[in-house]
Amino acid sequence: MSDQLAHYATKIESLARGLGLDYYPVVFEQVPDSFMMEVAVYGLPVRMPHWSFGVRYIYQLVQHRMGHSRLFEVVFPGNPGRAYLAHNNSLQENTLVTAHVLGHADFAKNNLLFQTSQEQVGYQIVEQAAGHAHQISMAMDEHGVEHVEAVLDAALSLEQYIDIDQGLRRPRYAEYAPGEIPKVADGFQARFQALPSDRERPSAAKQRQRAPIPAHPEHDLLWFIAQYGAELEDWERDIFLAVREESFYFYPVFACQIMNEGWASYWHARLLREADFLPSQVYLDAIKAHSDVVRPYAADQQVSLSINPYHLGFSMWEKIVEEQGLEAARRIMQQNDDFGFIRNHLDDALAEELKLFQYTARRDGEIIVSDSRLHDLHDTILGPKYNFGAPRIYVEALQADGTLELRHEHDVDGRGLDVPSAEKVLEYIHRLWRRPVVLHTVDEHGDLRKLVRKRRRDSL
Repeated sequence: MSDQLAHYATKIESLARGLGLDYYPVVFEQVPDSFMMEVAVYGLPVRMPHWSFGVRYIYQLVQHRMGHSRLFEVVFPGNPGRAYLAHNNSLQENTLVTAHVLGHADFAKNNLLFQTSQEQVGYQIVEQAAGHAHQISMAMDEHGVEHVEAVLDAALSLEQYIDIDQGLRRPRYAEYAPGEIPKVADGFQARFQALPSDRERPSAAKQRQRAPIPAHPEHDLLWFIAQYGAELEDWERDIFLAVREESFYFYPVFACQIMNEGWASYWHARLLREADFLPSQVYLDAIKAHSDVVRPYAADQQVSLSINPYHLGFSMWEKIVEEQGLEAARRIMQQNDDFGFIRNHLDDALAEELKLFQYTARRDGEIIVSDSRLHDLHDTILGPKYNFGAPRIYVEALQADGTLELRHEHDVDGRGLDVPSAEKVLEYIHRLWRRPVVLHTVDEHGDLRKLVRKRRRDSL
C-alpha cells in the first residue's frame, strides 16, 4: 500500500469507528491483477488444486479482456480480515475500495449468519484453506494425481450440498431407534423377572431396533458420504470434509450478497462524503468510481439481463436508513440474509423506482412493463439463491447392499435436471462410493427419470 493510500486509509478507519462501524482488524495488501483474478476464481489465495478452477480462470480472463468484468478488491472475513486491492487501481479507486472493505468488515463481524459460520469454521480461513491445499498435495504424492483428482471431482461437484441448519460439527445418527423400555407394573412382576429360568427372557436392549439410515431426508450429501461411505479410505473422507468446511465458509457470502455489497456500498459512499481530509479531486474521482459500481446494468431503454447487487443493495439501505434510521438498519443487517432482506424490505414503490419489474421490448422499440407483481419479482431475484444455487437433492435411503438412493425434490425446486450433467455427477459419486448409486428425478421436460450407476471396473 502506497504511503498516500496508507495515510488516507488510517483517517478513513478513524472516521468509520467514529460513525459506529465495528469490525475486526483488516490487513490490506496491494497485489497484481493476475493474482486478483486467481483469488477471485479459486475463492481463496491458496486453495486445493483442481482442473475446474482452471476452466473458471479462463472464463474470467476472457470476460476481463472483453471489458465485461473488473476486480477492484477481494475481501476475506476473519480475525483479522484480509483485503486484496488491485495494484492497477488508481489512488482514488483504492481510496473508495478501502472504505468499501470496512463496510464489508462491519457486516461480517455483526451479521448473525456470518458470525455462526466463523464460529464453526474458524476465523483464519485463509490459513485453513492453505492447510487443506497442502494436505491434498501430500495425498497426490502418496496416492497419485489421478486418484486424488477423482475424489475432488466428486467432492467439488457436491460443494453446494451442505445443511447449515445441522452445523459443521455434527454427530453420526443414533445407532438405535428411540423406544420405551418396558415398565415393571408391580413388585410381583419384578420378582418374576428376577427368577432363574432355562429360557432366556428377552431384555429391553435386545428388543431395540436399529435406526434407519438416514434417520431423516439428508440434504448434507458431503457429510453423509464422508460418514457412511463404507469403502472410502480415511484420506478420501478428509478431502470431502475439507471441501465441506470451505462450503460452510462460503455460504454466508452467497446468501448475503445483496445485503453485504449494498451495506459496503452505503458505507463507502457515506465515508467519502464525510472525509473532509480528502483533496477535492480525489473525492470527485472516487465518487465517479462509486457511480460506476452502483449503477444498474440497464440504462435508458436497455433491458437488464441481471440485477446489480451493489445497486439494489445500496438503494435499499439508503431508503431504510432514511425512513427508519441507522440503528434500525443495523438491526436488519444483523438479523437477516438476502431472503429476509428482499421479502421484507423491497416494496412496490422502490421496485418501481428502480425499474425492477419485468419489462418487454416491443418491435417498435418501446419498452413496457409486462409483470408488476411484487411476489414474482422477489422470486426472480431469490430463485437462483435457494439451496446454495443448486437443485434440491437428498439421501433417501441406504440399502442393505450399500446402494445409495438419492431423490430430487423437483416439486419444491420447480425445475428438472439436465440429465447428461446429472449423469456425470452421478458417475463422480459412484466412482468414490464404489456401490450402486440411484437418483430419482425429472428431466427438463418434467418426465420422471431414474438414473442408476452400478459397480463397474472404473471404480477407484
